[in-house]
Amino acid sequence: MKVIIYSTASCMYCKVAKDFFNEHNIKYEEFDVGNDLEKRREMVEKSDQMGVPVIQVGDEIIVGFNKALLSELLKIK
Repeated sequence: MKVIIYSTASCMYCKVAKDFFNEHNIKYEEFDVGNDLEKRREMVEKSDQMGVPVIQVGDEIIVGFNKALLSELLKIK
């Protein structure tokens, strides 16, 4: 399942999310929306939010770091 995280360099919860993915060997694609205006627009279009992280797992959009929901979607026990 494809995982995308829209983040910024200063976002603490973005780091927590990426650490979670790495801990569970989940491959993800990251876009720094602090520097990439096009990806920032894409993130807002998908989530209707300006806050980060915005995480896409397959077709599901998650705003913020929700460990329980991510674990469920990624089938992590």
